[in-house]
Amino acid sequence: MIDPAPPANSRWRRRVRSAIVLLVSAGLLSSPWWARSALGTLDFFHVREVELLGLRYASPADLMATLAVDTTRSVWDDPDPLIARLERHPQVRNAEIRRKLPSTLIVHIDERLPVALTSGDGGLEAVDAAGNLLPLDPIAVATDLPVIATADSGVLALLDQIRQADPALFRRISEVRRVDATQLLIRLASMPVRVRSDVTPARLADVIPVEDDLARRGVRVAELDLRFRDQVIARVQ
Repeated sequence: MIDPAPPANSRWRRRVRSAIVLLVSAGLLSSPWWARSALGTLDFFHVREVELLGLRYASPADLMATLAVDTTRSVWDDPDPLIARLERHPQVRNAEIRRKLPSTLIVHIDERLPVALTSGDGGLEAVDAAGNLLPLDPIAVATDLPVIATADSGVLALLDQIRQADPALFRRISEVRRVDATQLLIRLASMPVRVRSDVTPARLADVIPVEDDLARRGVRVAELDLRFRDQVIARVQ
């Protein structure tokens, strides 16, 4: 059975209400601060919904608890205290808040992203590119991150560069170990790769065509070496 169309007067009332909200919103956006403050006392502008954008690993429930917003707050209230609360959260780098009238706050989160797992008191712990510990459970959250012995700033910076420049290559890295001050051993899914500590993502990607060629020829390789300029040396088993 098809529901009958709503009465014309009901549709007309909804359109009038929508038009009023648009007109009021436009007027408020151009009003002086004292007018907005006065209107902030009206129930019409109390917060009834919060939208969180930009999340990848952070828990929405955790961030909502950090915000601690309830329906006594107006969308016209100063957002700076809320932003300060969010930016004290270990997974939040930056936060921005804008209002969507009449009763919604839009919260955009710039999240601190994990780039590696390192050993801690409670087992493996996630760290970002700056070495900050992140409250992530590697078992509960599918992070698929490389393991490093310590939060080495040079290694973390390299991993972050690879993550941004070549996500597919980053996902293949299972472990990075510093051999000494000048070289690293990066273990890919297929084999270890020895590199200079100043290796770039583009230089590391030079192993891909070499891997493909060796696989076609059925050559078993113990290690690839990228430390020498414009060369990829394969040490066979």
